[in-house]
Amino acid sequence: MLLGFLKATSGIRVRLFSTVTHLSPSVSPVSSQFASLLKECKTPSTARQIHQRIVSLGLLSSPSRPPISSSLSSSSSLGTGIIAAYLACGALTDALCLLERLSPSPVLWWNLLIRQYVKEGHLDCALILCRRMQRVGTRLDHYTFPFALKACGELPSYRRGTVLHAVICSNGFELNVFVCNALVAMYARCGAVEEASYVFEEIISRGIDDVTSWNSVVAAHVKSGNPEIALDLFSEMTQKANNMASQRRSDIISLVNILPACASLCALPQAREIHGHAIRNGLFWDIFVGNAMIDVYSKCGAMGDAFKVFNGMEVKDVVSWNAMVTGYSQNGDFDHALELFEKMNAEHIALDVVTWSAVISGYAQSGHGHEALRVFRQMQVSGLEPNAVTIISLLSACASIGAISQGMETHAYAVKKCLLMLDDDDGDGEDLMVQNALVDMYSKCRNFKLAQSLFSSIPLKGRNVVTWTVMIGGYAQHGDANDALALFSQMLLKARSIVPNAFTISCALMACAHLAALRFGKQIHAYVIRNRYKGTKLYVANCLIDMYSKCGDVDAAQNVFNMMPDKNSVSWTSLMTGYGMHGYGKDALRVFEEMQKVGFVLDGITFLVVLYACSHSGMVDEGLDYFHNMGKDYGVDAGAEHYACVIDLLGRAGRLDEAWEMTKNMPMKPTSVVWVALLSACRTHANVELGEYALGQLLELEPGNDGSYTLLSNIYANAGRWRDVARIRSLMKKSGIKKRPGCSWIQEKKGTVTFFVGDRSHPQSKQIYALLGTLIERIKALGYVPQMHFALHDVDDEEKSCLLSEHSEKLALAYGILTSSPGTPIRITKNLRVCGDCHSAITFISMIVDHEIILRDSSRFHHFKKGSCSCGGYW
Repeated sequence: MLLGFLKATSGIRVRLFSTVTHLSPSVSPVSSQFASLLKECKTPSTARQIHQRIVSLGLLSSPSRPPISSSLSSSSSLGTGIIAAYLACGALTDALCLLERLSPSPVLWWNLLIRQYVKEGHLDCALILCRRMQRVGTRLDHYTFPFALKACGELPSYRRGTVLHAVICSNGFELNVFVCNALVAMYARCGAVEEASYVFEEIISRGIDDVTSWNSVVAAHVKSGNPEIALDLFSEMTQKANNMASQRRSDIISLVNILPACASLCALPQAREIHGHAIRNGLFWDIFVGNAMIDVYSKCGAMGDAFKVFNGMEVKDVVSWNAMVTGYSQNGDFDHALELFEKMNAEHIALDVVTWSAVISGYAQSGHGHEALRVFRQMQVSGLEPNAVTIISLLSACASIGAISQGMETHAYAVKKCLLMLDDDDGDGEDLMVQNALVDMYSKCRNFKLAQSLFSSIPLKGRNVVTWTVMIGGYAQHGDANDALALFSQMLLKARSIVPNAFTISCALMACAHLAALRFGKQIHAYVIRNRYKGTKLYVANCLIDMYSKCGDVDAAQNVFNMMPDKNSVSWTSLMTGYGMHGYGKDALRVFEEMQKVGFVLDGITFLVVLYACSHSGMVDEGLDYFHNMGKDYGVDAGAEHYACVIDLLGRAGRLDEAWEMTKNMPMKPTSVVWVALLSACRTHANVELGEYALGQLLELEPGNDGSYTLLSNIYANAGRWRDVARIRSLMKKSGIKKRPGCSWIQEKKGTVTFFVGDRSHPQSKQIYALLGTLIERIKALGYVPQMHFALHDVDDEEKSCLLSEHSEKLALAYGILTSSPGTPIRITKNLRVCGDCHSAITFISMIVDHEIILRDSSRFHHFKKGSCSCGGYW
């Protein structure tokens, strides 16, 4: 290695020796010969040797030693030559030391040095150079400021950027378009889009704008999440081009800047207009524009257009292929994605981490978690290292199939490969994205201990809206909805800088719906109205309809529906479901007819909701008509879920034989939902033999279903077969299956009050039981007779009557009467189906209290008022 170095520098060394020994300092050609030698320098050591000899001959001026011979200009020329040699060799420190000693110190070389520091990522050093440059008396010029502003933007440092802005104005460079464009870009990178817009407006008002000015401000708005403003600016930019034909007003960068704005808005018409603009202006040939067009069409769901662009590109790179594979994956077209993936292999196009990640992500998003894991193993075999996006997609795949062991392995891999920096609190980095994905995975795999531990390990200031949303959503969908609402409240109180997005709001509304927490749901609704969730009103409004319906206020759900400017099929089916679960079948069918009139295409889900509504309203003939005509009149084939609804419809109406015949004659194998519907009908009509058969079939499909055992146990108890009841309970115990304890709860201002059967833990238990005893005595005088067969224990009638009076829904009702003002509705929620005796007792109690009693059980809503129930006996 040393020998090679000597050979490489030997020519210069010989010439240097010749120069310094045969020429005296008084000879004028010496400076030019040294300048020539400096241009040939390849290493810092050679440059330093020449520099040393020049100084020893007195050819370089310095503050302490003027030049012996040669003029000042010759000395300055040698100085800049040495600096150039140092820069060429990468010896920045040597260049700086000499630059500070030169007098005068040329601004050109300061600019080159600052540019080099910025290029190498030494941004703080670049800004320090600006200060050192001023100290030696060299003024910053219109080339210095853009480099310095770029450093401020990339740090980012808004404070230092504003200081530079002030220096620019005080030195008279506010009219220089290059400096002003750099200011716009700096403010944009610092997230100060208002300041960037202000500078841009100043540029426009002074008439010094160029295409870079427009590109900078458009990019600023795209990056800051203002795609609508960016599109308006681009439109204004192109209009000016028509009025000023001599000045080109858009280029390749303009198109690459604006197309992501179209993608974020799914603005397909505008994307096509920009596509036409690119063709007309001869800009479409560029590969960057082509790739951006593929991306925007993919994100707008127009894969046909994306393929036409891809197919028409004369030159493609791996980004072009990746954009197509990603587009097909994200749009659910996995056949084409895999076909393209295989074609890349066949044509020996190098598959990079983006390609593999796109395929893994596509499988994960479609719920094909096992396939995603298989592709990841292939990626590992290929030798490629996954990045953060790959890990996030893989965690999503694990979450979709509940593969917690693979998820934990992925977690360990992320830590091992430093893709998860637990001590980083940046808030925007890939490590936070991985942490969010881990919280999401553990939540969906129902390991809330690990999910909460990870969530808590992220500092409060380091969490973003996704962090909060995945934790709230995890609790709402798979855990304790109370924890979800508590966390949502904590987010609003402690993380005030983070605004909940539509997904956060939807998760909180889902938790309210699960708990029937109407008061909390109304507060969230008010929050949505105050904060005007622009662009997400449809999604949030659908969740509001669902929340109000499940909280017992279907009128409020109808009002939300009426106020919606736009509706989709989810809006209509959510409202129909709400009416159905409340037993308002006619209203549900009214909404169904209106949905047809406005031209929505009816699908299997729509008819499932219609059959559900008919089943819970006793509309047997209407339900059967829709079932038999849905294929013939609407082209919708009946699935197992539709058959289950009809079997439930017949069972509730007492037509058990027809329900059994339909089960036997189904064109597909009955699913667990079908057998549950039949078993429920057997319980209602005390058909022990058929119930035993249905349970046997159900246990083959779902051996761990506790509700199935409970239903049959109740059938045996109703028939007085206590030995069979004991056998079923013993079987459940041996199998490790635990019956869910029945509980009822009621929402009040201070929170949720929950009651279990025979519960005496509440501070007001004495008053509750005293009031309940009084109510029972009063309704007995009106004709109420306790239905002893619902006391599912082998005890005497007196004890059965006592047990019946301690059911959780009766205790919740007594508490509601104690604590509610006369005339206000009492809303009770039960986690299981309401028992027949409680249903009868509450019907009688509604005759003697000044309250509407709204009870939601696991199946439907019951509205008790003046001695009648909205279910009409179909429950």
